[in-house]
Amino acid sequence: MIFVMLGTQNNSFHRLLEEVDKLIEKNVIQEKVIVQAGYTKYESENMQILKLIPKTEIEEYQKQASLIITHGGAGSIITSLKYGKKVIAVPRKHQYEEHVNDHQQEIVEVFTKKGYIIGIKNVEDLEEAIKKAETFEPIQYKPNNQKMLQIIENFIDNN
Repeated sequence: MIFVMLGTQNNSFHRLLEEVDKLIEKNVIQEKVIVQAGYTKYESENMQILKLIPKTEIEEYQKQASLIITHGGAGSIITSLKYGKKVIAVPRKHQYEEHVNDHQQEIVEVFTKKGYIIGIKNVEDLEEAIKKAETFEPIQYKPNNQKMLQIIENFIDNN
């Protein structure tokens, strides 16, 4: 099962779900897909779409998933890594009114450079990322709360 996480941001992230739908239609994705859609309103016969669900339920899907495709939220990425999952992260973008700024791009870049996840910049790169995930061996994530706090503080100070 592939678990798609869109978080709780109140802006839509249709672009990602449209791309996942296309890849199901092309048989690139052959597993069952469950989506935690949050506030994104999207209908599909190819995916099971859940709106806002309790954290405990999200964590159960994370544990069961063979692959997690998520927005670029640090919480979604970190909890997925905590369960030792392969993660593809796609940042929400300000230009599409998916978020108030582009901080998710920076988050995705940091986790990608460290080898924890497969980060992509555009939804059109999802097919290639899914193929890469088959052989991807992520570096085991070890939280460094002090360093993470410093990154967040630097980001806030500079924006």
